[in-house]
Amino acid sequence: MILDKQWRILTVGDGDLSFSYALHSLITKGQVTASTYDSEQTIEGKYQQHALEQVKAANITYLPSFDVTMPASWQRLAGQKFDLVVFQFPLIPAFSDQQAFDKSTLSINTLNRALLRQFIDNACRFALDPNGPMLCYITSKDVKPYCEWDLEGSLMLNSKMQYIGQHPFNINQFPGYKIRNVERDKHVKDTSGITYAFTAKSNPSLEKQLIIPSYLEENHCSFCRAGPFHSQIDMQAHLDSKKHRMMQKHQQAWYQFLDDYHRKNSYNC
Repeated sequence: MILDKQWRILTVGDGDLSFSYALHSLITKGQVTASTYDSEQTIEGKYQQHALEQVKAANITYLPSFDVTMPASWQRLAGQKFDLVVFQFPLIPAFSDQQAFDKSTLSINTLNRALLRQFIDNACRFALDPNGPMLCYITSKDVKPYCEWDLEGSLMLNSKMQYIGQHPFNINQFPGYKIRNVERDKHVKDTSGITYAFTAKSNPSLEKQLIIPSYLEENHCSFCRAGPFHSQIDMQAHLDSKKHRMMQKHQQAWYQFLDDYHRKNSYNC
């Protein structure tokens, strides 16, 4: 993960706070503010091992019960501004039961994209300093279902915050960090972890350090991550494939969500 030791950094959705505590040890001249979706009581009950006490002992500002989709949570920052906001391995929680699943009008794919879009929009609106680099990082996995969210493309459609590149995530950079399961006391592997960078500003020095994957080049299908196609027949075979038809279905559902989302949210970061 590309970091500046003088940055003011906000972490969101940090399951057991181990990432925030590890990050605090790296940002020697900057400042880390941590937040979790869970309450303190839930963290203590869910995880046998967590970094809650270490975060408190290090005097790291900590906001429990912080929902990135809710403006009210961001308003708890009370105007505090940041250079970078980080969301590590985000994933919506499982539905509580079949009835809750049946009531949802959105697919799991759309719900995860909506979570990330609202995270970046709210970070830009409430947390990022216009005088700083204005960065959001999302670290995710390069496997299904995560790679089907089109983070590099349509996620930030019609927004000033745009994808500028990515970088392999190395968990060894953060000693003590455990990637947690969303629902239970279990940590998971950082399989093919990638950190995706988004900003509303030009940042040439950072962009030089980032990677633009080949599947975003011409003669590829970017949201399927397929190609290069060596002939029109090759391309048509992909367009007719089950994978492409599935991704088209995901994309169409996402565009429909965005239409409704933009009607309800008049602001534009």
